[in-house]
Amino acid sequence: MLNATIAGNIGADAVTRVAGQTTVTGFNVAVEQRGKDGKKTQWIGCSMWGKRGETLAQYLTKGGKVCASGELTTREHDGKTYVELNVSELTLMGGAPGGNSGGDAGFSGQGGHQERSAQERKALDDEIPF
Repeated sequence: MLNATIAGNIGADAVTRVAGQTTVTGFNVAVEQRGKDGKKTQWIGCSMWGKRGETLAQYLTKGGKVCASGELTTREHDGKTYVELNVSELTLMGGAPGGNSGGDAGFSGQGGHQERSAQERKALDDEIPF
């Protein structure tokens, strides 16, 4: 098993779909790599299975910043290699530009968001199952 941790920006709002007897929430993360040739963006397809993914989907919106850990895999399709992460741990690092994300709880000064009140943070903490 190959485990990895990535940090980057969500490319589009997360989508939850039914897969057999459970659900899977999918989203893509753009990870910037810097090297001799300048910077390059690597897209990582992420999947979260079950209720936890369903609950977090509302916070996984385009432009939001996340840090995710889990099992890293690759797959081939039409001659291209795709990198995928089966997420086991997820940290919401900030909201999307323009205030479209609820994932900014407890963060101030990011993207013009104001810090949430203690009561709002507690309500969010009660909703998130971890």
